[in-house]
Amino acid sequence: AARNFRLLADIPVRMTVEVGSTQLKLSDVMDLAEGSVVELDRQADELLDIMVNGTLIARGEVVTVNGRYGIRLVEIASAEARMAGVERRA
Repeated sequence: AARNFRLLADIPVRMTVEVGSTQLKLSDVMDLAEGSVVELDRQADELLDIMVNGTLIARGEVVTVNGRYGIRLVEIASAEARMAGVERRA
């Protein structure tokens, strides 16, 4: 099993952090200009979703590291939450 894991360990994956989302009409998007503010569906004090290849793996909070953004993992997603993301994409 350890040998098989080593084969998979070098496969690149995309990690993204979702701050929030919203749904807009196309006309609203077309009206956006520099300085526009779009309200998202998440409270400012809520943890952010950490996704790997579109699947929720954890939640965390923004930190800065040497002047760059980073993310501190606060909780790891349950197996059920991870699988729900996989099933939605299938």
